[in-house]
Amino acid sequence: MDTIQLQHFAAVAEVLNFTHAAKKLNVPRMTVSLSVKNLEAELGYALFDRSTDVTRLTKAGVALLSDIHYEAEKNAPPPRPPGGKAKASKGKGRTPAVKGVPRVGKKRQSR
Repeated sequence: MDTIQLQHFAAVAEVLNFTHAAKKLNVPRMTVSLSVKNLEAELGYALFDRSTDVTRLTKAGVALLSDIHYEAEKNAPPPRPPGGKAKASKGKGRTPAVKGVPRVGKKRQSR
């Protein structure tokens, strides 16, 4: 079982449309379709019901999708605590630097 196949399956299962899933993944629709078919062949059962005009998940497809979501949540890094280093505010009303105009408070370099 390849992770790319699982990603393609999860994308199609979320939107229930092969074309929209392919656009979301930025790959050709045929690649997504073949990837899902290869995954179904490897598992030995159908994940989608393609007999109607609307794509639907089978019971096995729902179970696999829930397993994928469970594994993703389990392997996700723990949330970072709030806070951290404070950043200085640049303030409002700063004028942009103009070429050739001396900065206020800065003396000219002597030679």
